[in-house]
Amino acid sequence: RSPRAGMAAEDEAELSLLECRVCFEPYGPEGQRRPLNLPCGHVLCRGCVGALAGAGRQRLECPFCRRLCGPAETSDCRPLLQLLELLGPAGGGLASALGRGGGGAAAAPAGLGLRLCLGGWGSLVNPTGVAACPGSGRLAVAHDGKKRIHVFGPSGVCLRRFGERGDAGNNIKYPLDVTVTSDGHLVVTDGGDCSVKAFDFEGRGVLAVREGFCLPWGLDATPESEVILTDSEAGALYRLAADFRRGELKQRQMIRSRLVSPRAVAVCQTSGAVVVIEHLKARGPSKGSTRVKIFSAEMDLIGQMDSFGLNLVFPSRIHATAVAFDKEGRVIVTDVCSQAVICLGKPEEFPIFNPLISHGLSYPVGLTYTANNSLVVLDSGDHSIKIYSTT
Repeated sequence: RSPRAGMAAEDEAELSLLECRVCFEPYGPEGQRRPLNLPCGHVLCRGCVGALAGAGRQRLECPFCRRLCGPAETSDCRPLLQLLELLGPAGGGLASALGRGGGGAAAAPAGLGLRLCLGGWGSLVNPTGVAACPGSGRLAVAHDGKKRIHVFGPSGVCLRRFGERGDAGNNIKYPLDVTVTSDGHLVVTDGGDCSVKAFDFEGRGVLAVREGFCLPWGLDATPESEVILTDSEAGALYRLAADFRRGELKQRQMIRSRLVSPRAVAVCQTSGAVVVIEHLKARGPSKGSTRVKIFSAEMDLIGQMDSFGLNLVFPSRIHATAVAFDKEGRVIVTDVCSQAVICLGKPEEFPIFNPLISHGLSYPVGLTYTANNSLVVLDSGDHSIKIYSTT
């Protein structure tokens, strides 16, 4: 195939991803062009959802799989909105946004291989968060399906689904992240009603904190079963202490303020260090960027670097979406520009550049480590969970 034909095929693929496949208008962040998920997993613009629902706006039929649903069952397509944010107001090719235009990351180190792939289209719908249970090896995944939380066993079998979509007290409107405490509870940030909700592994709601947050987003658990979480709109970092078995909130403490749209957060299980990813606003025609900040256990800032600074050190622009600490205390991030997982080193050596996974990912948005040190990546691009381990 000629180079021109190859470029034309890539351009067509970009348009296919960024256009509504009903009206063929480009998606946008607001108004009638905003991309919405249907319960079946297909995506349409808001204008087409309204047109297909008709004047009564009671029911609509998916034009691709014919599944019926109500307009109220639709929700924002978070990955596409994040991709539009990444492309910025000036547009730009999807190839450059995903890192196909320049030098890619180096190959993954020998011995780290894909062991298991879970979920996929129809099982998970635009997943947003993943967490591992420290004791049992179970994985909890938050996504946009009818039952918002899926729990997988170590072998990959789905053990339980819970967290119904809806307005009842224990329902989940739109989960943004999930973590698992050492005492065996799942804690979810719900962007739909700006709350934090806790469940046991049977799916029973044990606690809901509905006041005091603007938009709680990312969260991670400490070894003491406390929860560190970001409030993206308030620009703050909180520590929550609770007796989950009794359903009692003991303390909600702001431990850091004046952050810029903080989202993903991780806690080092050995040192207590905290790493946060901030999402910085685009200035003029430039694309938005991210900044990685590392704090000590006492919440002193000990290191930071934004996309521009990282680009001066590393061979490709990094737009970080998820973060974790490995068992040695190194900072690991997912990068949607190069579709990679990258080690940035320990806080005292930050930043270094060591690609861990550089192929096989589409749009990595979640990251965690299991107790046996397997690396778990949540890939919203193909709605899957990918588990890597040394071989």
